[in-house]
Amino acid sequence: MALIRTERGLDRLVNFSDATVAIAITLLILPLVDAASKIGSSSFGTFVDDNAWELFAFVVSFAVIARFWVVHHRIFETVRDYSLGIVWFNFLWLFAIVVIPFSANVLSASQGNRPEVYALYISDMLVATVATRLVAEVLYRNPELMTPEARDQVDRTRGLAEVIIMAAALVLAIVFPAINLWWLFLLFLARPLHALLHRLVYGPSQTTA
Repeated sequence: MALIRTERGLDRLVNFSDATVAIAITLLILPLVDAASKIGSSSFGTFVDDNAWELFAFVVSFAVIARFWVVHHRIFETVRDYSLGIVWFNFLWLFAIVVIPFSANVLSASQGNRPEVYALYISDMLVATVATRLVAEVLYRNPELMTPEARDQVDRTRGLAEVIIMAAALVLAIVFPAINLWWLFLLFLARPLHALLHRLVYGPSQTTA
């Protein structure tokens, strides 16, 4: 029996993903809400000092989820149909997204340089990055699932730089835990690395978008 796929089915997939992200990004603030309820007569400056690491973890995690959603949105803007591969790789992505509040709480509650905690946090981000790349790979291998405009702008190197850098950040955070999450700033190198990978695959005649 042939699998029936409809535009409504695609809309449900995207809407479900958006709702899950919205819940995950909201959960990030709950530990700080709980801490704020105990502020009492203390000054806000004292609250910030006492919860500086927690605030840092919240800001980083919020930015991470926001970035993952932007990339996810950009990919699904090119989708006109879907397959089981896209559905399950999207669920892998959602799994990583819903784990971020948990790993962020573990991170904010940890004391000292804890390589296993950094490994948990960055590994979660690596899973989300790989899942995004796998969704894109399904689309590249099945161009009929993409909009006509997107088929003309396929870049098979997109997303590879982020996977490479995230994997490197994971290894470095374990080997050199004193630098902790600052290894994630290596992601600023994603654009030049993507340009290099694009040049190696497509040659110097094409430029990256």
